[in-house]
Amino acid sequence: MEQHGYARNAGAVFSLQYHLVFCPKYRKAVLQGPVAERLKALLALKADELHVTLHTLEVMPDHVHLFVESDPGMAPTKLAAQFKGYTSRVLRQEFRHLRSQLPSLWSRSYYIGSVGHVSEATVRRYIEHQKGRS
Repeated sequence: MEQHGYARNAGAVFSLQYHLVFCPKYRKAVLQGPVAERLKALLALKADELHVTLHTLEVMPDHVHLFVESDPGMAPTKLAAQFKGYTSRVLRQEFRHLRSQLPSLWSRSYYIGSVGHVSEATVRRYIEHQKGRS
């Protein structure tokens, strides 16, 4: 994917960027030290596997922020599920204390918001002015 401007695939030109935030179950502060470092590496690996551009990543003790860009074929809910499912499975295998502290690593909920290059008002104006162009 291109860093600036628009990306392309066989049938589309697009710019789909998301801010994704998710937390450990009960918002427990377990994302520290070696767990946090391994989580960063796992998120980068999963992004690469999914062909998703990982622009920015921050791991806080009780939550994770990702700024990602993806293809239109990857629904935002699938992005969240892929990142959370993969990292939960691997981290709970590698860090046994996570299994004893939490019934599952991640809370079921998450936040995902779109990040755009143009405002809603700009899009509305553009569409409204198309009728006079035909």
